[in-house]
Amino acid sequence: MYRALTWWLLDRGADTADPEVVARMAAEPVIEVGTDPAAPWTRVNGTDVSEAIRTREVTGAVSAVAAVPQVRARLIAMQREIIASAGGIVAEGRDIGTVVAPDAQVKVFLTADGAARAGRRAAEASWSTQAEVDRRDRMDVAQSGKAGDAVEVDSTELDLDGVVGVIVGLVPKPLQKSR
Repeated sequence: MYRALTWWLLDRGADTADPEVVARMAAEPVIEVGTDPAAPWTRVNGTDVSEAIRTREVTGAVSAVAAVPQVRARLIAMQREIIASAGGIVAEGRDIGTVVAPDAQVKVFLTADGAARAGRRAAEASWSTQAEVDRRDRMDVAQSGKAGDAVEVDSTELDLDGVVGVIVGLVPKPLQKSR
């Protein structure tokens, strides 16, 4: 959602480094996200931006946009609505367990060493580097705290199926649905 708003701001030529500009414009676009993990999508004002939000330009600007209090208030409220209406959902983000859904029944603080994360980003987007991943981590440190009741999972040596297996193993049986 933060990337979607950032894309929209950049598409309109807004200065994403100016918190006043970002705050003033933040409420304008209609941002929608799909909740089906088999077919994820993100739309802004009806336009599918699922791929566009993964560009270097968006990645470079999203931290500044996400730090604006008005942006955070709007998107956190939207995320909470989605979580409440889903009746059970897996949500990911730097502050899901600490801010957005502090009462979640299962919280995971997923980590990996910098080289592994940079390698995964590079596989997604050929332009990503470890320096860019490290820069984003520094910019987002305020939103990246581990909830006291979260289980830390180091995914450095795990592939996606391995990570999913570990996390599913943390979910109490009554909460699990068929995958």
